[in-house]
Amino acid sequence: MARTNNVTELIITGLFQDPEMVVIWPLKYGSIQIQFIVCFCYHTPKFLPPGGDIMANTHNVTEFIFLGLSSNPEVQKVCFVMFLLLYTAIVLGNFLIVLTVMSSRSLGSPMYFFLSYLSFVEICYASTTAPRLISDLLAERKAIPLWGCMSQVFFIHLFGGTEIFLLTVMAYDRYVAICKPLSYTTIMSRQACAFLVGAALVGGFVHSLAQILLIFRLPFCGPNVIDHYFCDVLPLLKLACSDTILIGLLIVANGGTLSVISFVVLLASYVVILLHLRTRSSAGRRKALSTCGAHFTVVTLFFGPCIFIYLRPSTTLSADKTVAVFYTVITPLLNPVIYSLRNAEVKKAVKRLWVRAMKLEER
Repeated sequence: MARTNNVTELIITGLFQDPEMVVIWPLKYGSIQIQFIVCFCYHTPKFLPPGGDIMANTHNVTEFIFLGLSSNPEVQKVCFVMFLLLYTAIVLGNFLIVLTVMSSRSLGSPMYFFLSYLSFVEICYASTTAPRLISDLLAERKAIPLWGCMSQVFFIHLFGGTEIFLLTVMAYDRYVAICKPLSYTTIMSRQACAFLVGAALVGGFVHSLAQILLIFRLPFCGPNVIDHYFCDVLPLLKLACSDTILIGLLIVANGGTLSVISFVVLLASYVVILLHLRTRSSAGRRKALSTCGAHFTVVTLFFGPCIFIYLRPSTTLSADKTVAVFYTVITPLLNPVIYSLRNAEVKKAVKRLWVRAMKLEER
């Protein structure tokens, strides 16, 4: 009992320190959270029923079966065509932004530098779920091996976490550009931008590693049917053969708290920007609001569903699959639409790129 109380105190301490460390010391937060998760995973087997080898229990289930979005064959055919078109648009649209930013000298500012990396991450993020979803819509048996399921969880949270940090970095870039224009080129130098992108990737890796450490050693010895179209932490917790209440709390602390804190920081940055815009001319306000409005739209569509999914106890709802479509498919699709159609410089650069491509084809 004493050992149980010690581990419980450790978990509660971690839950309270998690948001504090994200805000005050984000780099140290990563190492502390990994140490905390590893310590928890080390103690977890001590509370399993005696006589059971956790890794042996885990491998009783070697694959999982998805129920998918619908069991109706006609609906599946319609969804196949729809999601195939959506995924194609995601890849082509975001790749066009990456190519345009890389080939256009007029899009050399930090904002477009971050936008190109965000588009690349969106392609990777959508590719972790969409191809599997599309192929499963025509399959009678939607099976995924255990290692494939764990890999999918890791990469979903790797690119999802990286996107969260990139959106936060982009909000900081807008804050500096609008509130400190004279120091903008000094603060947002090329080296600083590269460091921020690298930090976003490291932050996503830490977040993903923490998630996978929590579920990797769970015993799966019973049913293997997942009422979803991809592997995620909450549906897997539902299938585990052990008590997952504490792990569910840690997942909320890692995923839900990260989403909420990042969203609050983003909202605070927009409030500061709006207050600062009161001193600008009407033309300057319109330009700044147009840029920030596009960014805020993407932020809301991404963070809203993430907070709904991950900031609650380890339970699954029937609406989870529909909500997941928003942050795995709709948001990556809207990224190029919002940033391209609302930005005159991007549209001009795309036209110039198209003209150059046509000239090369004529030759």
